[in-house]
This record gives sequence, C-alpha cells and structure tokens, in this order.
Amino acid sequence: MSKRTPLAAVAVLFAAVWIAPGTANAKPSGHGREGVQNVLPITQILAFGQKVTAVAVEYSSEVNARTLDRDTYTVSDSLYNFRFNPVGDITDPTKRADRTITAVYTNEAPALNADKRSDRGNFVIIELDATDPGGNTIMATSNYVKVNTDLQTRVVQNKDVYAQARKGKGRGHRLAAASDKAYGPTKPAINLLADDFVYKRFTATSGTMIPYAYHLPRGYDAAKTYPVVVILPGHGMGFNGSNEGVQVAADIPATAWLQEKWTGTKEDVIVLAPQNQRVGTAAAQAEVMVELLNAFTREFPVNQDRIYASTVSYGSTLAWAALAAYPDLFDGALITGGFAASASQATAIAASGTPVWITHGTHDHLLNVVTTGQTSYNQIWNAYVALGKTPVQANALVKYTEYADSAFYEPDRHLAAAPTYEEKTILQWLLAQ
Repeated sequence: MSKRTPLAAVAVLFAAVWIAPGTANAKPSGHGREGVQNVLPITQILAFGQKVTAVAVEYSSEVNARTLDRDTYTVSDSLYNFRFNPVGDITDPTKRADRTITAVYTNEAPALNADKRSDRGNFVIIELDATDPGGNTIMATSNYVKVNTDLQTRVVQNKDVYAQARKGKGRGHRLAAASDKAYGPTKPAINLLADDFVYKRFTATSGTMIPYAYHLPRGYDAAKTYPVVVILPGHGMGFNGSNEGVQVAADIPATAWLQEKWTGTKEDVIVLAPQNQRVGTAAAQAEVMVELLNAFTREFPVNQDRIYASTVSYGSTLAWAALAAYPDLFDGALITGGFAASASQATAIAASGTPVWITHGTHDHLLNVVTTGQTSYNQIWNAYVALGKTPVQANALVKYTEYADSAFYEPDRHLAAAPTYEEKTILQWLLAQ
C-alpha cells in the first residue's frame, strides 16, 4: 500500500453529497450508473496561501489505471488572486486557464499518494502543478478575506475511462465516456492540514469573542509538554462574522510548523492561531489574545519556557503590545512584514531580553520598510545598547532580514512571511529560544 497524505474526517465528507449552487457545468451521474460520480478538489496551503493542487474524480467501481494518462483529463480553474485581482474575476469565463497536470493515478480514497503510483480504487487522483497561477481559494470580501467554498475548478474527461477487468486482463467495461462536459465540485474540498485544525471560539472577561484554531501534534501525549507557536494574522484575516478559519488558510505560517519540510525538524509543535475582531486598540486586542493564550496553556501541556509568537503584517501590532506589557510571556518572536514598534515598546522589549527576528520586503507596497521593519530593528537594537549590551550581544537578541523582490515568487512584496518561512534556519532559530 502506498504512503498517503493524511486527511482529516474523510468519513464525514463522504456522509452526504453536496452540490454547491453554480459550481458545476454538468452534474455527475448517480452511483451505479455510467459516468463521473463525484468531483472533489484537494487543497494545500503554500507560501502565499491555499490553492487547489489536486482533484479526485470518483467512479462507480474500480478504475483500470492502465488506461489513464495525463491526457485523459483537462483541469481548468479561475486565475483570480485576492492579492491582485477584483473579486468579479472569480466567475469571469475569460479569466480562466488550464492547469498543468503532473500525475494521474487511482486510489481507494480521495487522498494523495506520495509515490504517485496507483492503488486499486474508485478514485482517480489528478495532481496539479502548484506553481500554476490558477486555483487559489482565498477571496476578498470588503476589507476582509475568507475561504471561497464555491470553487471554480472544472474537470473535463477527454478519453473513455474503464473499469478493472475481472481477471486483471483487458480493460473492463466502460465507466464513463469521453465528453466535453466540464464537471465542477460536487462535495466540499478536502483541505489538507487545514481540516486537521480544531476551530473554536473564546470569550474574554471583557465580553469580546474571538475565533481561534489550534492543532495538536500527531501522537499527542498529555503527559508530555510541547512548545507552542502563536500565529497572529494580518488585518484582512480579522473576523467579520463569516470568515472563521481564514487565518489558517490565507498564508503559510499556521501550517508550516506541522511539516518537517518547512521547519527542518521532527520536533512536535502545538499551533494556536487566533483571529481578532479588529475592534479597539492593538493593546486591547492583545489583552484578549493573551487571555486566550493563558487559558489555552492551562488546558494543554505547553512548555512554559517555549511560548513563541509569529506574526503577519497587522499581527505585529498585537505582538509588540503583548511583548511590552507581558515581558515574560513570549520566549521569542518572529515579526514578518509588520508595523513599527514604538520607542517605548522597543525599550520594554530590550528590558525583557526577549529575542526578536524581524523580516521585511525591501519594496513592501503597504508598509514602507524604512519606517517599519528597519525602524523596529534599529529602535530595539539601540535600546539594548543603551542598557549596556555590546553590539555583539544586541545582534544576538534582535535580528533583521530584508528581502529583495527576487525572494517573492508572487509579486506581493508585503507578505514577507512567504520568503521568511522558506528559510528553515529562521524557524529553527525561533524554536531554539
């Protein structure tokens, strides 16, 4: 049996057939009849956010893998990217493109095989090139973003698809005839890693409610203690009443800590990813976040000497406020593409000795690097020196990386988290604090 990417709650997804309004140009046939039975997008979270990277096509019986190749299907999708395009592009038929198919194989479940080899089953897995521009799942809604559940992924079956032959020879009966019909999703997407998070809500003593998500390590043992990384998301990921969970999917930080390919370590980490209500001052929002964190660490076995913060853009304002007000709370902080720390916050951070690594894009189009990233670094560094630290000691406690345009594989120079998280040494530095 091939090694598979783990999926959360697959059984739940199979409990009912869901057809979103307007998602399919052609409705698949019912079970037991010839034709495509179901189409399920499979998403992954990349440096710049979640996108469709595979599609599972279900048939009424086991598919003969020997009759399949990459020309059997065409997969197309919307080119919409919330960072650059108007939301109307999502359904604009002129703003679509074919995806690049990288592998086609059969499987017994709508799951990826790491070796991309076929196992007997009713599903055909069509893997797609993750660097294609299409297939992004995050969409803008006013001044917020959310996960789009009405995905525009379409599959055309160009060749006949056949069943397994009874005695393993030949090609079996035809399961679905080739056609030019474009099949859209018939069930909710399977969201790798994002579906493995637990999504809950927390109400602070002030009465403010914030949604949050958390992930416990596989093989979680309540008798052990674990480091926790608190992900503080950007402004658009704030809660607007209908975008719960977007802070996990919109960019890489929340899920990177679950994957050795990003962290470069096998160490188990708990991830806590709160949203914020974007109501009141950053200090007030930080108070709610800190109250949630304290409640969380009482419920779960967190190593109290290894509590870390990692921010995206606006999340830095909460981090700066919390670092200044609660000097013993975080053991290290990673600030990506953030706002500037004030002089008083810089002084308080230096007094606490909390290690901080700041990253920023040289040509950040939203937050000028000189007045934000560079200012934060210089103020904290100078505060350390003013407290008597040598330059070498200050350099060890506050670090700074600035990214040229070439470091961003998408032209959003504001999302410094993307190139930052591609550097394992920075993530390993945080876990070492």
